Amino acid sequence: MITKDLILRIFSAANILRWNDHIRPFDFFELDKQAHKMIIAYIVAKFEEDDGKSVDWIKLIEGGIFEFFQRIMLTDLKPEVFHEIMSKKEKELNTWVTDNLKGELSALKGGIIERFEKYFSDADYAKREKRILSASHSLSTKWEFGIIYPWNAMIYGIERTKQEIDESIATFDDLSGIRKLMINKKYYGFLDFCGQLRFQQRWAQAFRIPKTTVLGHMLTVAIFSYIFSLELNVSERRIYNNFYSSLFHDLPEILTKDIIRPIKSSITGLEDIIKEYEKKQVDERILPLIPESWHAEMKYFIQDEFSDKIFENGNVVKVDDASKYDDKKYNAVDGTLISASDKLCAYIEASMALEYGIKSKSLMESKEKLYSEHSKRQKPDFKQLYDYFK
Repeated sequence: MITKDLILRIFSAANILRWNDHIRPFDFFELDKQAHKMIIAYIVAKFEEDDGKSVDWIKLIEGGIFEFFQRIMLTDLKPEVFHEIMSKKEKELNTWVTDNLKGELSALKGGIIERFEKYFSDADYAKREKRILSASHSLSTKWEFGIIYPWNAMIYGIERTKQEIDESIATFDDLSGIRKLMINKKYYGFLDFCGQLRFQQRWAQAFRIPKTTVLGHMLTVAIFSYIFSLELNVSERRIYNNFYSSLFHDLPEILTKDIIRPIKSSITGLEDIIKEYEKKQVDERILPLIPESWHAEMKYFIQDEFSDKIFENGNVVKVDDASKYDDKKYNAVDGTLISASDKLCAYIEASMALEYGIKSKSLMESKEKLYSEHSKRQKPDFKQLYDYFK
């Protein structure tokens, strides 16, 4: 079972500032960077598959999460300092990270700690997936830099930073996904669209610390879905579907913004109208930005995202319990698990803000309501997780 310390460590990334030695139009946080990186990694990996190259999706997902944990531990190092140390003391640094996370990761099921250690100690383990993640890291950095560059044009050394970022991207030109993203404005538009979700704050009507964004929230839900999927010992296909359904579950909010639950539930039929509008906008504005062969999967991820569902006879079918359809042929998604993870993240966000001393009536009421509605899930034991913050 995931510990409270690991939960707090995951959410600490929402407080880790990036580019804090540069002029910024708004604050950039590590959680959002890692979420954007994982979305880009999905795009790059899909293009690799389209070109007939194999991708181990579980290793890609785990590698992204493992690197996220590593970055949290080493957050105070500037990139150039980090790379200099890694070039000379990589083994020792990774050992230090592993030793400091061992207690928290050992509590997780599914052999995560063993694969975490292997990921950072064996250069040949997940070699292709590591390269995809490295390329995605660089491209996410480039996207951020494109925003702050005009604000820092007068700063000494900014041109050198720009050159280093461009050169880092160029080292990955063997990856077809990177080439296509850099050349094709349509595909880059999807990357850009997803990045814009970091501009949208969660709980916009309540002051909170940390100020999680929609983009960062999507990653926290995805990480929880991955951990809980392992705890339930589901198939690799369900792990893949649960992770990416979580990572993209709020994608339509690029077009609609965050419509809060009280508004959705206040008028009969309003939620259905919103869902239909989202579907139309996704079809018209988001799906055209990715290859047509990906459309069915993306729609499967983001439509009826909180329902257990399978593919049967070429159609999407809602089911009562995805665990009955573990075989790969069903392509099942545990939408109810994703929903539970989503609500748990909201509960933690409210709880952390209150623990920081922000006494907001809306936060207290939301926390109490979330606890009463979603603390009874038994597989896994969500009540224990909620009680961490009671």
